[in-house]
Amino acid sequence: MSQKEFQRVKVIENAVGGRLSVREASRLLQLSERQVQRLKRRYQPDSLDWVQHGNRGQRRPWAVSLPQKQLILRLARGKYQGFNDSHLAEKLRAEENLTLSRETVRRILRAAKLASPQKRRARRYRCRRIPRPRFGMMVLPDASRHDWLEGRGPQLTLVGFQDDATRQILAAQFQLEPENTVGYLRALHAMITAQGIPLSLYRDRHNIFQRNDAHWTLAEQLSGKQTPTHFGRALEELGIEQIPAYSPQAKGRIERAWRTCQDRLVSELRLAQATTLLQANAVLQRFCADYNLRFAHPAADHACDFRPLPPRFDLARCLSLHYQRVVGADHVVRLGEHLFALPSLPGHRGYARETVELSHQLDGMLRIYRGDHLLLTVALPLKEQLDGRPAALTPAAKKKRLTPRIYNFSGHPALTAVP
Repeated sequence: MSQKEFQRVKVIENAVGGRLSVREASRLLQLSERQVQRLKRRYQPDSLDWVQHGNRGQRRPWAVSLPQKQLILRLARGKYQGFNDSHLAEKLRAEENLTLSRETVRRILRAAKLASPQKRRARRYRCRRIPRPRFGMMVLPDASRHDWLEGRGPQLTLVGFQDDATRQILAAQFQLEPENTVGYLRALHAMITAQGIPLSLYRDRHNIFQRNDAHWTLAEQLSGKQTPTHFGRALEELGIEQIPAYSPQAKGRIERAWRTCQDRLVSELRLAQATTLLQANAVLQRFCADYNLRFAHPAADHACDFRPLPPRFDLARCLSLHYQRVVGADHVVRLGEHLFALPSLPGHRGYARETVELSHQLDGMLRIYRGDHLLLTVALPLKEQLDGRPAALTPAAKKKRLTPRIYNFSGHPALTAVP
């Protein structure tokens, strides 16, 4: 007998004996006077059955049957192994036509000693940052290197952007390489193509976004600022404000989104039996669409802060790896182990000792500009040059003293090489 039932027995016993009025008993039990009168009529001095509810011990009509419980446990141990409670309840509803609440699924799994894959930690106090009110006012970039395919394929890196106001994933893609500039440039290109240019970027202090070295050239000392990184220069050209975060918790919204991906997305990849980068990206696109439907919410202000690209803006040139090179006396410039012979200007005019811009673009093409004039286009895969530093020669190459490849005006390697 519960404490509540014990109290009800004593109060009704006193009410039947005349020691309490009906009004006083209703106030003590927080029941109506009519209900107290009913309890007095049911009172039996030599039994306690009258105080118990009539449905006690009976099976509820909506209770889950034993075959259904066995089916849920079989699916949780097999097809949907590793799914968390909420994700499993959604899959049972969508794929198996079993409409059960998350709490019902949780009770069935815990009764069978099946623990949740999510590990909970005690929450620490942190001051909450109020989300931006408008869509596109602030975007959060991040990357996650993880065993997304659980050993079925190569280790991948997830790179993406999330809107701060709506928590919508704006762009995301897998890549084989670790977190790098090219991955962020590709994700930024996908976001700008789909949504537009955001107002600000709330990013961490990784050296992809900012210079963390103490080296200053003479030109940087005279200008009072360090030359930005490739990604920082692209943001400056696009007019996107950079806001550095000083802890992972400061940009916790996208960190929590990545945690959800490391749980749900890994399960979806396992369910789809994805083993390659192409298959993983296909599952990722479907997952992001479903994620935005489930977890994104409207912004506080319905205005949109994404801006369209300016007319005739060269986005491919902006979102590329830029290098400044001085043209040699023979009108040849070097990038790593490659030499590029530049064509003459109209009227056979030369431009030796001038500075030209080498733009290594996301499509794998290297385009050399003198101002806004395109001088040369060469196919050069991005994997050959990522940071502008000369590629290290192997010991065998050093022993043979290989000469660099020189590209002619057509963009193809010349038949001869110049030492």
